[in-house]
Amino acid sequence: MLSKKCKYAIHALIYLAERKDKGPVHIQEIADKQHIPKKFLEGILLELRNAKVLHSKKGKGGGYYLHKRPEDVSLVEVIRLMDGAIAMLPCVSLNYYEKCEECRDEKTCGIRDAFVDVRDETLRILSRSTLAQILKRQKELK
Repeated sequence: MLSKKCKYAIHALIYLAERKDKGPVHIQEIADKQHIPKKFLEGILLELRNAKVLHSKKGKGGGYYLHKRPEDVSLVEVIRLMDGAIAMLPCVSLNYYEKCEECRDEKTCGIRDAFVDVRDETLRILSRSTLAQILKRQKELK
């Protein structure tokens, strides 16, 4: 399950992607329009800026804007930044691997084998789900 932090990050990024040609967006506007607590949003946007997903501009006319094109920001990138592992079990995680305490033999574990498939399919879907793709889906749903 996605954390609230991750969901807020995705909503903020979608909002910025919708306004990508309109210049920087003030944090208060994002918070108000997306119903995100401003203090919480500040930390999220800072993390996204440090990860070079966003840029910010100070002063009059300042705010946040996408550093990357919406086509180049995938959900897998945002989820890993905000929540860490994508995999449902630590023993199948590509970036956050840990041995399961109850596992006797990873090589012959049928549960692990099934969740490797789940991880791979999840990564495939999330990797191709970009901000641009989400915006397109939103338009189609309206």
